[in-house]
Amino acid sequence: MKKSLCAILPLLAFVHGCGGPSTDRSEERAGQLAHELLIVDTHIDVPYRLHRAWRDVSKATADGDFDYPRAQAGGLDAPFMSIYIPPKVDAGGGAAALADELIDSVERIVGQAPEKFALATCADDLMAIKASERIALPLGMENGGPINGDFANLRHFHERGIRYVTLAHSKSNHISDSSYDPFKRWQGLSPFGKQLVAEMNRLGTMIDVSHLSDQAFWQVIELSQAPVIASHSSLRHFTPGFERNLSDEMAAALGEAGGVIQINFGSGFLTEAARALSATQRKAVLGFAFPNHLAEDDPRLAAFMAQSRKDHPYPYATLDDALDHFDRAVALAGIDAVGIGSDYDGVGDSLPIGLKDASTYPNLIHGLLGRGYSEQDIAKIVGGNLMRVWRAVEAQAEFHGNPPHCSAIAAAQPA
Repeated sequence: MKKSLCAILPLLAFVHGCGGPSTDRSEERAGQLAHELLIVDTHIDVPYRLHRAWRDVSKATADGDFDYPRAQAGGLDAPFMSIYIPPKVDAGGGAAALADELIDSVERIVGQAPEKFALATCADDLMAIKASERIALPLGMENGGPINGDFANLRHFHERGIRYVTLAHSKSNHISDSSYDPFKRWQGLSPFGKQLVAEMNRLGTMIDVSHLSDQAFWQVIELSQAPVIASHSSLRHFTPGFERNLSDEMAAALGEAGGVIQINFGSGFLTEAARALSATQRKAVLGFAFPNHLAEDDPRLAAFMAQSRKDHPYPYATLDDALDHFDRAVALAGIDAVGIGSDYDGVGDSLPIGLKDASTYPNLIHGLLGRGYSEQDIAKIVGGNLMRVWRAVEAQAEFHGNPPHCSAIAAAQPA
């Protein structure tokens, strides 16, 4: 990746003032760009956060990573609301009901603050909503369990606004094997999963390969006639052995196929030190909880976890660690194939220093400027690349007779 002269030549930095006032101007420009450019983040877990404890995110909230004031401060235009279905809910038969409930909650957010938020169901909606000075809320489903082996369910959720589906989550399901699940039931996609790829192409629902096993990823790349996304994945190069992240070969193939990798901000996705400590602490917590028959909300478990964090401080990643992933992803997949999938509200207290919540996108832009990215390239990374893929998926669907439905644009038309 081409670096700025100030980064490469310290003497020039001293003579021409690349520190001090110039840095201030760079920070100011980053803030301006954050509000000028379309910023799309393909994975924010607000709906499940609110399912656990409702908050009015149209106002400042004391917890979580996202609310309207922070998103507005950060210039965030289009956070994909993740309709997350835990595998245990899917296994218990409640996946579809929970998905509808979470979609209802996003509609509630919009209904309570229509001057701040609007639902988005096509790529062009995002630009229209930005022009109206509101935040667009498109929907993505994390875990295809609610489809339940029936294309009618896929159509139902598409009609409700779902525009991407992460085929599996942390357990293999009826569609695909999971990167987290050691039991690879299907050795990739199930027979239904292979059919589902074609149906999602036909309907105009983006296919999300985050969470999939390597075999499933490669089968999706082979089968899909439209480009696909990795909605919240980073690079395995920096976390060896962590299948949840993409290998170099996978990232390159995703770019070659016209897709986009949306970089996850969780520290455990960015550095081996954070991932390793998280794994160690998870084992310790399970080793304490199971013999003592403790529920998730047991205060003894909370105390054990707090002491563990005190004894072993978490090695938070930094903004530079995240930028390393952007640099490598661009080198592997190309400048047209990298974007943002922060996983805000989904990775707990593991976010990097400098990227702690939805107000910090200007920090990312400032970092990209400092690493020599042009403003045109930054526009691609923060939203343009995802828009390109979404429009390509819509074009594929339109070829099959399914033109995109734009809820925001339709609502703006005179009766």
